[in-house]
Amino acid sequence: MSEEQVASDRRWWALVVLSIAQLIVVLDATIVTISLPYAQADLGIADADKQWVFTAYTLVFGGLLLLGGRLADYVGRRRIFLIGLTGFAVASGLAGAAVSPGMLFAGRALQGLFAALLAPAALSLVSVTFTRAQERARAFAVFGGVSGAGFALGLIGGGALTQYASWRWCLLINTPIALATAAAALLVIVRDVPVRREGGYDLPGVLLVTAGLASVVYGFNRAAQVGWGAASTLTLLVVGVGLLLAFVAVEGRVADPLLPLRIPGELNRAGSFLVALLVPVAMYAVFLFLSYYFQQTLGYSPLRAGIAFLPFPFGIVVSAGIASKLLPQVGPRVLMLAGAQLGVVGLIYLAQLKVGYSYWAAVFPAEIVIALGMAQIFVAMQATALYAIDDRDAGVASGLLNAVQQIGAAIGTALLTTIAVQVSTRYAHHHPPTPALPAHAAVHSYDVGFYWGAGFFVIAAIVVAITIRVRKLDAVSAGDEFGRVASSQRA
Repeated sequence: MSEEQVASDRRWWALVVLSIAQLIVVLDATIVTISLPYAQADLGIADADKQWVFTAYTLVFGGLLLLGGRLADYVGRRRIFLIGLTGFAVASGLAGAAVSPGMLFAGRALQGLFAALLAPAALSLVSVTFTRAQERARAFAVFGGVSGAGFALGLIGGGALTQYASWRWCLLINTPIALATAAAALLVIVRDVPVRREGGYDLPGVLLVTAGLASVVYGFNRAAQVGWGAASTLTLLVVGVGLLLAFVAVEGRVADPLLPLRIPGELNRAGSFLVALLVPVAMYAVFLFLSYYFQQTLGYSPLRAGIAFLPFPFGIVVSAGIASKLLPQVGPRVLMLAGAQLGVVGLIYLAQLKVGYSYWAAVFPAEIVIALGMAQIFVAMQATALYAIDDRDAGVASGLLNAVQQIGAAIGTALLTTIAVQVSTRYAHHHPPTPALPAHAAVHSYDVGFYWGAGFFVIAAIVVAITIRVRKLDAVSAGDEFGRVASSQRA
């Protein structure tokens, strides 16, 4: 076997390792969803505090993603990747072994911290490992497919582990997987040379963006609990936006910024970041309300509810394979527009849901259509977010992509939960009380949530039409140029 073939095989094995790491991060966002009631009963968590199982993770994860991405650039992506995996394994063990609510919340916060190192390091390693246009398309297809399927797989895994083992295994399962992945990474991921810094660390930028992102994410979490008009919600959101605006002002003036403004300043990348903000809102409309529908309306067990989401990972895997072949030929614009339109169709179909409808007729077709669309968006979005990016900026650009997705998820949870509660209450007030009224009110609120999700897909399509200009030939030449730049820098 030639030296070139050995290097090629090693790259693809590295992609397997990086994809598993990404799956661990994405799974952790949803795997505890089904198990939460069992953890709450076991540890005596108060209703007012149970949201911290999610908030402790998302707050730290969202707040530290940009810093994690920049550390990957400056310290070494492989090194930060290994630190993130090992730390995540330890944090998962701590959370899974919790004997009190505080210990569980602390473990979840530590998971968020190490995930903020792991996620941008993994995506940037994909970007700098695969430099040829055709290979990059295939690599991003695999990575994007894993990102999209991970949400549904988390619900499936959470249901199975909760029903047949314990809620603790929804957390403990990460420990052996993360440690095994770290061991494999030592064998197949090539050690990279950290980017040379031209000045000191941008400490003002680090403090501003970390506090700003955490404040915005927590503000949306508070909105889901106490409403949009509450003083705490408004204060957190206003302070968070103010800190982020101050961060932008600082980044335009310092010599070695945490986030060079040239990264989101390029039109195609800016569009992909906006799409990454909008799509998770629509996705949460699907996963949030279908999870309620399966368990509360249809009475599914945790495992059966998880299995009901199986069309998503299967559809995403198939669609991602198609996207990998189409991306170099038609470019990201066509794929993202097609994916958004499929999302609109699927969510409008779901919005016709009524009490008594069957899963196979009312839900299954929509799941397939939405899954096909999600994969097209994720594959093209991740490739475009790192379009023509310099090797020195790959980590922080990956961190920014993850950060905006995290904010989108927080917006989706807060906005759609609030809308569903208001719609359900209004429906109940305008209909005569019957034993079936709560079920009809709940399903009606899900339908409205699905329409809102479709609206966000429409907005995403408009953003794509305006901002994504890179075409077939541009994408190929950009990939080749990136390969030359990256190779010269590594040399």
